[in-house]
Amino acid sequence: MRGCGARPARRLLLLLALAWLGTARAGQGDDGEEEGRDEMLSDELGEEDGVLVLHEHNFARALSEHQLLLVEFYAPWCGHCQRLAPAYAEAAATLRNESSPARLGKVDATAQTALASEFGITSYPMLKLFRNGNRSHPVAYTGRMDALGIVRWLRRRAGPSAVPLRDPGAAAAFVSSHDLVVIGFFKDLGGEAAQVFHEVAGELVDVPFGVAEAEELFQAYGLQADTVCLFKKFDEGRTDIPVDPARGLDAAELTQQLRVHSLRLVMDFTSETSDQIFSAKIPHHMLLFLNTSSPEQLALRESFQAAAGTFRGKVLFVVVDVTGHGASVLPFFGMAPGDAPTLRLVRMDTNRKYRMEHDAFSHTAISSFVQAVLDGKVKPHLMSAEPPEDWDTRPVKVLVGKTFEQVAFDETKNVFVKFYAPWCSHCQEMAAAWEELGERYRDHGDIVIAELDATANELENITIQGFPTLHYFPAGPGRKMVEYKSARDVETFSKFLENGGKLPEEPPVPETPENSTGSEEPSLLETAESRDEL
Repeated sequence: MRGCGARPARRLLLLLALAWLGTARAGQGDDGEEEGRDEMLSDELGEEDGVLVLHEHNFARALSEHQLLLVEFYAPWCGHCQRLAPAYAEAAATLRNESSPARLGKVDATAQTALASEFGITSYPMLKLFRNGNRSHPVAYTGRMDALGIVRWLRRRAGPSAVPLRDPGAAAAFVSSHDLVVIGFFKDLGGEAAQVFHEVAGELVDVPFGVAEAEELFQAYGLQADTVCLFKKFDEGRTDIPVDPARGLDAAELTQQLRVHSLRLVMDFTSETSDQIFSAKIPHHMLLFLNTSSPEQLALRESFQAAAGTFRGKVLFVVVDVTGHGASVLPFFGMAPGDAPTLRLVRMDTNRKYRMEHDAFSHTAISSFVQAVLDGKVKPHLMSAEPPEDWDTRPVKVLVGKTFEQVAFDETKNVFVKFYAPWCSHCQEMAAAWEELGERYRDHGDIVIAELDATANELENITIQGFPTLHYFPAGPGRKMVEYKSARDVETFSKFLENGGKLPEEPPVPETPENSTGSEEPSLLETAESRDEL
């Protein structure tokens, strides 16, 4: 009996010894690695450049300690995230210096997959605001991706979205304090219309908002009923937007009206105004290209301004200085500074450009041309580069607007085309794979691998919404087109081609920098003048 009892005791001692030995050896290992493991499991809140570094173990603590927490979910390899980082750190420093209740944090969504899944992270960077520790309903960030935009967006959410105005003196001081202000006059500040007004004020962070309820304020500004008033120190000076008694206020409609009427009737295209121009979401832009150093050309603004009033909200009139900030957008229109003065109208949703057969700068001529475009009576002007001499002898055929039809819709060929932009980082990342694909199918008589610079060439019936876009044009009649949306590597491209323009059913492939199917959307003047790889 004694022998049987000794075995469990010896076994227990052996296990304890092994456990002690394992602990001792672990202590002799890499101290940095052990500290890193402890840190990963800790709920301590570390920082980088003033930005909280968040993970699964400290996320809840960050929410509990910070009333307003804006979190960037990023991927280390994402170019957009890398370019945002300095502005994000600058915004964090600004808010901290102001003693703002808002803090900034970041999560590596590729490492913290549980958090990425919980908050539905599908692209990078994705920013979400957590208020008062509420983990279940974060608010999507809707501001500009720069330091000032982030700061203004958070300031508006940290304080009242609209300043209460108690008397005519306070209102007058508020109106005179800025070039542009918005005041909502409401009989009942607790009513639904006033709540919608505050919602809109929270989004339009570049404009100061005030709110008034006192009857003497209604009288001071000649109002009888609920009205939103836009006061501006230019053009007509004031725009009134009455609240419909039956429908109330619609947030989207009010936002659009304020955006439209906050712009000058004629905008100068500069680095300071470009955000306003594109965020207004006006469907057409009428552009006057000028050399502003020429008094004769500068005088053309007068008739351009006279034509603009008729089309407010439908067409935005913009002056582009070809010798200043606007010079960078000229290639987008296939123009040189010597082409000024000239006019172009752009349809924003399709990037279609329209031009007069012969430029005429009178008020009536400009108005007639704009109306004809709106009525569908003018065909778009399609740009085309000249084809290189060896365009059809390369492994990847180089297409331009003039040659696209004859190649893509050749009924004897299966044609795979990459539509790209020279500045697009996604296009640059897949360039080597596309060249290798061209070499692989160089001697296949019925398969053509081609590419087209979509910033220098335009097609009548194909609109490119992002770069790169890959389209497959199968042989045979009918002008068919298939968009390719899978992984961007040579083997997957080959499977697609060998299978007649379809991919065999396979499990989805996790996205990495190498196989990303992301695209970069063109944004007209904004793209041409300011984006390198964005």
